[in-house]
Amino acid sequence: MNHQPNPLDYRLSLIVPVYNEEVAIEPFLAAINDKLSSIRSHIDIVFINDGSKDNTKYVIDKMIEQDSSISSLVNFARNFGKEAAMTAGLDYVQGDAAVIMDVDLQDPPEVILEFVDLWLTGDYDTIYGVRVDRSQDTYTKRLTAGGFYRFFNFLSAETTLPENAGDFRLINRCVIETVKQLPERNRFMKGLLAWSSLRATGVNFQRPERFIGDTKFNYWKLWNFAMDGITSFTAWPLRVWGFVGFGISLLSFIFLMYIVISALCFGVHTPGYASTISVVLFLGGIQLISLGVIGGYVSRIYTELKHRPIYLVEDVYGNYRNNQQESNNRHHTQTTLNKYSNRYE
Repeated sequence: MNHQPNPLDYRLSLIVPVYNEEVAIEPFLAAINDKLSSIRSHIDIVFINDGSKDNTKYVIDKMIEQDSSISSLVNFARNFGKEAAMTAGLDYVQGDAAVIMDVDLQDPPEVILEFVDLWLTGDYDTIYGVRVDRSQDTYTKRLTAGGFYRFFNFLSAETTLPENAGDFRLINRCVIETVKQLPERNRFMKGLLAWSSLRATGVNFQRPERFIGDTKFNYWKLWNFAMDGITSFTAWPLRVWGFVGFGISLLSFIFLMYIVISALCFGVHTPGYASTISVVLFLGGIQLISLGVIGGYVSRIYTELKHRPIYLVEDVYGNYRNNQQESNNRHHTQTTLNKYSNRYE
């Protein structure tokens, strides 16, 4: 049975991770009030302060006193990354659905109206934003982003990532509760949200330039992010080295037969240094690469086995202050999940 939201009585939570964004908070709230005025009474906002070193915490705390729609400010003890911040947002939201978005307004608030219209039909669990124009990105960024989506979808049989879709999306309560039950510490939220969404659709939008501040991502972080995504959803990089080893062994056997036949027919040849060292270096490189791939998976197993929390909360401001202990317990959602379990029958 489908869980269809009531179009007259619903609550939509905005999950907004922030890191050193003190100058962006007030313009963001002004844009929300302006662009979403028609549904403003249904909206509450949950800010996740990911260990900011500027005055982000104090700016949001001040705005809580002026704007009752800000339901919570969750302050991390230190910087844990955007994936952990989104995880915390899902732990703390109380709405019937949630929208994950950035504070820099590159995720246009007016697109949320299209998200909500589709969600209220009851036909979709997830509505994600799809960038229709990446001309503002550098050629390298467009090339690597497109290559990652295609490579990920080629490797992963059970989870497909829609191309040019970021974290900007609306997810209903069923998806929220499902993701909260996933225990992994190495979190690739795009994949987890895609895996948890039974019915999803996209909404095209033009992503504007960042109006203020600087991006916190660089190519090294994006590379590690991509590796986390691939290793979280497929073991293909591990299995492929068995085929590589078989192929190299076959070529080595063919070369060995050539040497034996050549020696029997034409006499023993003095082996050359160049060919020998080339083969040794090639095989050594293959072994080191395969060990690196195995090491990447082993390190993730090591991280999972330690069972450390995904994030540590220093303090919570707003409506959730009195429920902080319960919210940090990632096992308390089982009862709520059972409430929505008929959605999957």
